[in-house]
Amino acid sequence: MLINAESRTARNMRALVTGTGGFIGSHLSERLVAEGHTVTAVDCLTTYYDVAQKRSNLDALRELPSCVIVQADLRTCDLDALLDGIDVVFHQSGQPGVRASWDSGFTSYVEGNIVVTQRLLEAVRNRPLARFVFASSSSVYGNALTDLMSEIDLPRPQSPYGVTKLAAEHLCGVYSRTWGVPTVSLRYFTVYGPRQRPDMAMHRLIEAALSGEPFPLYGDGRQVRDFTYVADVVEANLLAAARSVPPGSVINIAGGSATTLLEVMNIVSELVGRPIGLDRHPAQPGDVARTGGSTELAARLLGWEPRVPLREGLATQLTWHRERRAAKESL
Repeated sequence: MLINAESRTARNMRALVTGTGGFIGSHLSERLVAEGHTVTAVDCLTTYYDVAQKRSNLDALRELPSCVIVQADLRTCDLDALLDGIDVVFHQSGQPGVRASWDSGFTSYVEGNIVVTQRLLEAVRNRPLARFVFASSSSVYGNALTDLMSEIDLPRPQSPYGVTKLAAEHLCGVYSRTWGVPTVSLRYFTVYGPRQRPDMAMHRLIEAALSGEPFPLYGDGRQVRDFTYVADVVEANLLAAARSVPPGSVINIAGGSATTLLEVMNIVSELVGRPIGLDRHPAQPGDVARTGGSTELAARLLGWEPRVPLREGLATQLTWHRERRAAKESL
């Protein structure tokens, strides 16, 4: 049942954020609380990467007013209890990573990205929800055939991970068209910033630069990515919840800074003040040569545009890495 999202989010919004212990979910939850909204923060603390980082994110959220932490597995838990009184669902959780989605790892991607999304959509279809915001990925496009892929371009995922994110998008569309669930799918393009997952290239690059160890480079470094700062992604989520967007919309959220990995390495090297050594490896299956997204639809429907330049965002992430390392050394 679709209701007026703008009227419901103008006052205190009761939001369910899934994957709150993660990178984007923790930032989004902080922003929601800062703006006076009430958050139910859900995470099941999967072991895809160090659970200690997720626990640290959740511990910070526990200190915030109007934020309730719930540890639950969305594949099996009672969703009706979680959704009671909720106005907006920000579905940020999922099984991330391209390289681990092949072979026997695929089952966890089907469960985490498809099954969980379908369970949530089924649970909300008879509720008076203002918005269901789904965190999708530029991986649905595969290799970009143009510099700026638009939402009307045919998706051609190049990894099982991308396939599962596209399937979840289609589920959002089916539930929107059939049951009127007010879904919006946001296709994130290479999100970076403080708290980034440790398996992501930007995180590993900065850690290598600070430690003096070689950075494991897969491919020739000429891969192009459209890097998007995490605060810009959070802003897109809030606008998707508040604006009158057609149900079932799919919208690119891209940083407007399509850059090669080698260029990013040069920026990080300059910020750190020393060269970065390389440990070269062949390109990995599923890695694409280029991503780049048009943000014309985001500007038109959401009034959104990326605001944080790449160098500024990298400097902020570098500061987070330094503070994190200093905190560990002081223990």
